Amino acid sequence: MSNENVTPRVAEPILLSAALGSFEALWSPRIVTRVNDYDVRVAKVAGEHVWHVHEDTDEFFLVVEGTLDIALRDGDEGGDGGERRVTLERGAVFVVPRGVWHRPRSGRGASIMLLEPSGTSTVGDAYDEVPGHVDVTTGHPLGV
Repeated sequence: MSNENVTPRVAEPILLSAALGSFEALWSPRIVTRVNDYDVRVAKVAGEHVWHVHEDTDEFFLVVEGTLDIALRDGDEGGDGGERRVTLERGAVFVVPRGVWHRPRSGRGASIMLLEPSGTSTVGDAYDEVPGHVDVTTGHPLGV
């Protein structure tokens, strides 16, 4: 997949705090840079995202500020295999394995960094109804 709005590789360091300070929208990731065929994205989050699954790729989360909870469904769509939750504090990383239904949320808000193949949708390959506060995107360049 390709992303036409790719932020070009830069020859200068990028401060995550500056990247996060360049936008206000929640659940609307910005592409900071690329590593091979992967986007390094940052996002501000608060409230709940949507239950979704990425069938062919893992999803990497790093909490830059705040706390992020990720609910995970074991088993098939519908949660027949049960649900569990992981809590990520500032500085914590977690990988949601491909094929696992999940829903990120943050009660007080958080800033996160994501690492995903370029062109990966924020709502994955399958998802529940998308609430209005969730941006369905493959990422926006910084400054948008």
